[in-house]
Amino acid sequence: MPYTFSFEKLNVWIDSKELIKLIYIITKDFPSEEKFGLTSQLRRASVSIASNLAEGTSRKTNKDKAHFTTLSFSSLMEVLNQIIIARELNFIDKNNYQILRTEIEKISNKLNALRKAQLNK
Repeated sequence: MPYTFSFEKLNVWIDSKELIKLIYIITKDFPSEEKFGLTSQLRRASVSIASNLAEGTSRKTNKDKAHFTTLSFSSLMEVLNQIIIARELNFIDKNNYQILRTEIEKISNKLNALRKAQLNK
């Protein structure tokens, strides 16, 4: 079995990875003219959440780690903004919108707790 890096053990990273998969599945049904618009933006922003968490674990100081956790939170808010717009454009149905909102709320709570823990070490 391969070595497990510290970010792979973070529940918030695991949840973020699941959100990415959801975003990719849901955006498959977006209009084709959105391929380089909202579809691309949503996908990149969702990947950025997990990527910043991974990058942050490689940093030496807790302040630096917290900075990357903040970047993850910012990307999460970008995703929230984009799904609100996608819902208003009827690209996302009510059920998928609620699922995404629930996941985003769960991840935001975990990111806030992680950042607080990083700054209090």
